[in-house]
Amino acid sequence: MIGILGYGGYLPRLRLSRKAVVDANLWYAPEFAGRAKGTRSMAFWDEDSITMAVAAARDCLGASDDRSHVKALHLATSTPPFAERLNSGIIREVLRCARTCDAIDVGGSQRAGLSALHEALAKAHTTGMTLVMAADCRKTRPASASELNFGDGAAALLVGPGDVIAEYLGSGTVTVDIVDHFRAANQDIDYTWEDRWIRDEGISKLVPEAINAALKTSGVEPSQVDHFIFPSTFAKMDMQVAKKCGIDPGVIVGNLNDRVGDTGVAHPLLLIAHVLERAQPGQTILVAQFASGAQAMVFRVTEAVRSFKPRVGVSGWLARAVEETSYTKFLSFKGQLRLERGMRGEVDKKTALTTLYRHRETLLGMVGGRCRITGEVHFPPTRYSYTAGAPALDTQEPYCLAERMGEVLSWSAEYLSFYRAPPQYYGQIDFEGGGRLLMEFTDILKGEVESGTRMEMVFRIKDIDEVRGFNRYFWKATPVRSITSQEG
Repeated sequence: MIGILGYGGYLPRLRLSRKAVVDANLWYAPEFAGRAKGTRSMAFWDEDSITMAVAAARDCLGASDDRSHVKALHLATSTPPFAERLNSGIIREVLRCARTCDAIDVGGSQRAGLSALHEALAKAHTTGMTLVMAADCRKTRPASASELNFGDGAAALLVGPGDVIAEYLGSGTVTVDIVDHFRAANQDIDYTWEDRWIRDEGISKLVPEAINAALKTSGVEPSQVDHFIFPSTFAKMDMQVAKKCGIDPGVIVGNLNDRVGDTGVAHPLLLIAHVLERAQPGQTILVAQFASGAQAMVFRVTEAVRSFKPRVGVSGWLARAVEETSYTKFLSFKGQLRLERGMRGEVDKKTALTTLYRHRETLLGMVGGRCRITGEVHFPPTRYSYTAGAPALDTQEPYCLAERMGEVLSWSAEYLSFYRAPPQYYGQIDFEGGGRLLMEFTDILKGEVESGTRMEMVFRIKDIDEVRGFNRYFWKATPVRSITSQEG
């Protein structure tokens, strides 16, 4: 069979209160007064489409650092951090997939996630297992509808031949240059056309055409659909599409708009991952997306779904949410509000690209060295192992710390230096299995960390070179958080 072998998702911990947004802009945009309900996901300052895609990929692939079975990586995003650098290539280094692993960036449309998924499935027999990732971290104009509607997030699906948990049955595609919104190459924010025209001329006509084609190709009747996924910020638009296609409105999958918002390119895959957490063998999943036409895909869940669990899962990320009520923090994290930094914030952040290349396994993969004689762990790795009384040369073997838990030995919270989310937390981490490293902490609330706190590693932005437009990445530590509830 060809289909989905594994799934994962990622949602930033912070959830921006829509009421906080509405209250801050009420003087200017009173028309949004009735939309002050719920939250939208909000990326931390050190998150972008790459870091979120990595988080979703790790959620899908599990804790093992052996990713040799992944033969290709597809990253779909409308917000790539780099226009001219292979974003999926960075992720290849982070995940430590084989050097021969193909890496492709996909963009240009909000259905890029489904397009990347379709392409991976179409070539599964020749390529093998492909990790399809989708992520978006979009900027919006303050006091706009998009600011309330959008959210940040990512999803990952491992697809290919084998003991699949959801068999791929078929798809339908309609490509039409209908411009519901656009963003020019030199712009950060979308320009959106009139809502009624998008609904009546775009979604209502094009999405059913793609859905009907997918159902016909799959040999599935509309009445046989058990889960219908159609991301849309238009109220009841999914219900209208379902009725037009003869699909029972009762099988419509909730869009998470009330808690997360629309995560753009990632949203269809995110909802697939969410559905697979509770889907039963034999059930049929239909997913569709409107953008530059429409695309639809059909899957049938197999018995193997019972044996797969993501590391956290979409339900787990939903349960970890923390509400954020500071609108200025949101704008600052998005780079749309420049706060006073003082003289300590004037340091040049230039990255030596030659050094980055030579030490890419250490910096991106968090690979240290473990002495094969003493078992001691060193980070960064060196040719010399300095063991008391027994120094050794060239005895270290590659040893990845990214998937290993740690414990806080000592820590500090500093307000003196410039930091985008003060205070800056950092401290000494003792890793399970050996190794001690001074690390920056991230996603920390007051009282969440103390000596002895268990920590896990997350891949984040280390520094932002605003002069040259370059993000430097590294790993940071964050508390291991238990899931106190499961979302349905």
